[in-house]
Amino acid sequence: MEMILDYILNVQVLVLILVVVGLKASLKFVPQNEAYLIERFGKYQSTKEAGLNFIIPFIDRIAAMRSLKEQAVDVPEQSAITKDNISLNVDGVLYFRVLDPYKATYGVDNYVFAVTQLAQTTMRSELGKMELDKTFEERDLLNTNIVSAINEAAGPWGIQVLRYEIKDINPPQSVMVAMEAQMKAERVRRAQILESEGDRQAAINRAEGEKASVVLAAEAEKEEQVLRAEGEAKAIVAVATAQAEALRMVGDAAATEEGQKAIQLDLATKAIEAKQAIAKESSVVLLPDGSTEASAVVAQAMTIIQQMSKGK
Repeated sequence: MEMILDYILNVQVLVLILVVVGLKASLKFVPQNEAYLIERFGKYQSTKEAGLNFIIPFIDRIAAMRSLKEQAVDVPEQSAITKDNISLNVDGVLYFRVLDPYKATYGVDNYVFAVTQLAQTTMRSELGKMELDKTFEERDLLNTNIVSAINEAAGPWGIQVLRYEIKDINPPQSVMVAMEAQMKAERVRRAQILESEGDRQAAINRAEGEKASVVLAAEAEKEEQVLRAEGEAKAIVAVATAQAEALRMVGDAAATEEGQKAIQLDLATKAIEAKQAIAKESSVVLLPDGSTEASAVVAQAMTIIQQMSKGK
């Protein structure tokens, strides 16, 4: 009886162990951004994504584990010939990711090797379409063309190329020497152009400065002449105004009785001075005997003055 109980106990332990082992084999925890491809009896059955998944132990198996993260692969250095028959050594870095784990597993044997080889052949093809100078100037365009060509060819593999970056472009030493001489000549030419532009600009600035100086001098002389003319005009107006005022005052004074007496006195004085002047020039002066009144003397003086004026 004890032997039967021991046998039953051993069987139960064995069953328990088998259950635990089977349960452990059936539970699969898939990490984030990964995918497990399950085969049943050697045939594709399903793709298990991130999280807890169940499979049938001893019947299902994990055929492949594919990472869905972006991957970077170094593209080895290779030789390429440009459109102008210059040999270059070029290397780069390829960034891609797996979009379809099924195609990446069953569509190609080794998708990393395949996409790397495709990047190399595509790069050689694209470099053959460009001249040497363009490979340095249009590197971004070259990278874009390579990515587009690889994506078109890698579609059946479930691979998406995100970008391709050329690390180094190494032409032959003779080409490097020629390029260095060309760049030196270009720098000298630019320096000469900049120097000539500076001289031309300096000459223009000097000419403009002299022109501005002449214009300012002419404007200053013009302003001076205008101010002088305005001053002379004002002086003439002031003199005329003063003379007019003096004549008006004389006229106003002459309209009075005292003014008439003053005029007669002034005329008599001038008549006497005129007689003295005549006496100096001539030894004979004829005067009327009855010229005792002031009016007669004035009239006589006026006549003498008029005769002297005519004689002169």
